[in-house]
Amino acid sequence: MRIVLQRAKDAKVIVNGESVGAIEKGFVLLVGITHDDTEADADYLVEKIAGLRVFEDDNGKMNLSIQDVGGAILSVSQFTLYGDTRKGRRPNFMAAAKPEYAKKLYDYFNEKLRGKELTVETGIFGEMMDVQFTNDGPVTLLLESK
Repeated sequence: MRIVLQRAKDAKVIVNGESVGAIEKGFVLLVGITHDDTEADADYLVEKIAGLRVFEDDNGKMNLSIQDVGGAILSVSQFTLYGDTRKGRRPNFMAAAKPEYAKKLYDYFNEKLRGKELTVETGIFGEMMDVQFTNDGPVTLLLESK
């Protein structure tokens, strides 16, 4: 699994002109899944995300987790994270998991995050989505399970 994590002041996802998920302070997660990802990959990333210390403490140091600050998560499926652009000018998406498999693992991932007492909002898997957010910092990290 591959995740682009962005610390956000606010975020929302819009599908067909309607807001389907929104958060205030927290993380925007763009979540990519490949063929050989398993629940173990999702579990690893859930633990990493829940405990990642990227929010400032009273001294201005990145020392607090999303759980510590009561933040929320906007999770958005993003198969294009497995786009291969090494050859030609059109990305090859052969490394992205098939939709049926990816949706199952994506849903599992989000439920495990919720199990960490985190509020998790999502877009709609497989739909065209407009994601709007204010990157806080900016703080952007790439997380991978492999």
